[in-house]
Amino acid sequence: MIKKQKAYKLLALQEGISNKAAKEMIDRGIVYIGNKRVVIARGEVDIKTKFKVQNIQKIEKIFEDSDIIAINKPAFLSSEEVSKKIGYPLLNRLDKETSGVLLLVKDEDFQKRAIKEYKEKKVLKEYIAWVDGRVIESVEIDKPILTIKRKKAYSKISRDGKDAISFVEPLMIEGNKSKVKVTIKTGRTHQVRVHLKSIAHPILGDTFYGGKPYKRVMLHSYKTELLGYSFVAKEPEDFMI
Repeated sequence: MIKKQKAYKLLALQEGISNKAAKEMIDRGIVYIGNKRVVIARGEVDIKTKFKVQNIQKIEKIFEDSDIIAINKPAFLSSEEVSKKIGYPLLNRLDKETSGVLLLVKDEDFQKRAIKEYKEKKVLKEYIAWVDGRVIESVEIDKPILTIKRKKAYSKISRDGKDAISFVEPLMIEGNKSKVKVTIKTGRTHQVRVHLKSIAHPILGDTFYGGKPYKRVMLHSYKTELLGYSFVAKEPEDFMI
């Protein structure tokens, strides 16, 4: 008698979907057994296992004019997927599990001016994150970041890296975790994640940079200001811990 089955095959049966669709859901990171995320689609599980599937929020348009489109990107969708759905190129990118302000451009001249603003560090970027530990005081983090480009980019604090500055402000403390606002003056790969790790307050769910397992990487791009525009993406429901 069969007692175990590959996770994606069992999920396909439970959800009434194809094996391919089930595998894609697991790879996207939205399938759980209890509170534990299913990581290996081909891993075997007990046939009595009941899966829980995380819903992906709808793409919310914050603003649009003849130059730019601002999106509140939901977690678990890549920036490239959003770009493809909307039909315009990206001005910035967010990691797949990061939610919040994502910008797409409609005008080439505007795109050139916006890229220049990023290069000259004139763009305000504010993030909200839930982190491990109790953050009681504000702190400025001025530590250079070196990014190693592999199949999956990895960044670390290094004297050989590029300058990176983040300002962290506490917003709320709940038990042994804290909600913080992080304002960045530079835009290095994984900057917020690496800088928070460097002060022993990794982001919840960010196991890639030492965070505790959680429902996702608890990072939200809250506000972006450039070229006279100011875009704010309301916090998602899963931030109301």
